[in-house]
Amino acid sequence: MQYTKFGHTGLTVSRLCLGTMTFGLQTEEAASHAILDRAADAGVNFIDVADVYPLGADTSLAGRTEEIVGRWLKGRRDRFIVATKACGQMGPSPWDKGASRKHLLDAIDASLARLGTDYVDLYQLHSDDTDTPIDETLEALDTIVKSGKARYIGVSNYLAYRLARALGRADVLRTARFVSVQPRYNLLFRQIERELLPLASEEGLAVIPYNPLAGGLLTGKYRHDAAPSEGRFTATVGKAGAMYQQRYWHEREFETIEALKGIAKDAGESLTRLSLAWVLANPVVTSAIIGASRVEQLTETLGTIDYVLDPALKAKLDDASHAYRWGDAAR
Repeated sequence: MQYTKFGHTGLTVSRLCLGTMTFGLQTEEAASHAILDRAADAGVNFIDVADVYPLGADTSLAGRTEEIVGRWLKGRRDRFIVATKACGQMGPSPWDKGASRKHLLDAIDASLARLGTDYVDLYQLHSDDTDTPIDETLEALDTIVKSGKARYIGVSNYLAYRLARALGRADVLRTARFVSVQPRYNLLFRQIERELLPLASEEGLAVIPYNPLAGGLLTGKYRHDAAPSEGRFTATVGKAGAMYQQRYWHEREFETIEALKGIAKDAGESLTRLSLAWVLANPVVTSAIIGASRVEQLTETLGTIDYVLDPALKAKLDDASHAYRWGDAAR
């Protein structure tokens, strides 16, 4: 495993981070623990969770993933960097979501109880709550950091201008500052290269992209004319299956995948390996979040860490996916 500094902090993390959003719905507890064991054996020291996980479940199951990870962490908490997220809908009340002071102070305590720990290393806003003043959110997060319940704070799914404003307000208020951003990033979703990644580079933020394989589409195992029978594009992940289809299940994406498969074949490599290596080859990327619903799925992704992507091959992948720098407007 390779390790790197987490942005402009003193924290050191593995360049692969284990995502856990299938734990508790698509993947039962025993299998989830086996996946955690395999990742840990490979040197992964960074685990990403969220209070709303498992993905695609209704609120009655929210928190189950944290509980599963918490039971696995018992007796080895100090060996791992644990990140969780808050902002999603956790219950029926209007204050059971968002980034208000009330919700965040309640949410961190609930997450710590489920994880069985006194602190998380990284506490992230899962999305941007535009209904709550950013100053209120920052002051609540500052309280959480000063209380010792979180060591660092970060964001996920933020637009560049909103993140820039939050960083500026934190400097003015002298509150804890975001140290990381968790965006969606892969060969089929590159628009963050235009503004968000340059901002992260300039501000010294760690970048921990999710969906590096586009929900499995960049493994090359799916066909546009055949309904998926397993994976994140099906009902096995609840309502999230429709979300993933909306993101990626389009003719243009499948045409691009055919071009990428041709590049992989000529290089004698799998599309999975090239797709993940391409994300890791971006110098702004700190650690890529990989997920699995079975232990076997981890073998190839974990092995990618030692693969060095040839610059000429990277250029071919860049060219084949260049349109995705401009988002859905290119569809």
